[in-house]
Amino acid sequence: MNNTIKPLIAEFIGTFALVFIGVLAIQGVDIVQAPNGLANLTSMGLAHGLTIAVMMAALGAVSGGHFNPAVTSAFMATGRMNPITGGLYIVAQLAGASAAGLLITGLFSAQITGGGTPALAPQVSATSGVILEAIGTFFLVLVFFGSAVDERAPKNVFPLVIGLTMAVDVMALGPLTGGAVNPARTFGSALASGMWSNHIIYWVGPIVGGVLAGLVQNFVLMERK
Repeated sequence: MNNTIKPLIAEFIGTFALVFIGVLAIQGVDIVQAPNGLANLTSMGLAHGLTIAVMMAALGAVSGGHFNPAVTSAFMATGRMNPITGGLYIVAQLAGASAAGLLITGLFSAQITGGGTPALAPQVSATSGVILEAIGTFFLVLVFFGSAVDERAPKNVFPLVIGLTMAVDVMALGPLTGGAVNPARTFGSALASGMWSNHIIYWVGPIVGGVLAGLVQNFVLMERK
């Protein structure tokens, strides 16, 4: 198979898994009307984080395991990926996320998918939402570059530490913004459910935070062997 296609398939699968597991981790209890408390912030955070970890372990060698337009944007901003390849990565990520959202809607309902779509809490303003998502994504991309890109880092730990960063982001930001820190995570479930409220926040915040983290790591903190 063409080596250009393989990374795009990997990005599709990884992002599909994130949205599929993420939405069901949040909404599965509602589908079966399970007792309250069965799903909590810890379980939701670990579901997202462990999905990232295992998908990076399985597919990172193929595509780098971005699964997130904010990560890909950081790679483009630092010159580590050309814009054409980066654009194709983002298309593959959005396609995978959308396929997962549409599948869940087809299996259950748009209401279920909508309930798993990141959204701002009533007490959180749009400005605060952008800042929170930017900071959460900054941490995620900082760890991504520091563990998976930095030549000095041990390469056997990066799936776990990146996944754990995703988990703590969801646990911290989940009640406030939904803890997306990934435009594709929001886009896929929004497309399938029609839940577009404040959608631009989930692009601006993560892209700004991710690019800033990539620049800080690449040009300030990282050293070449």
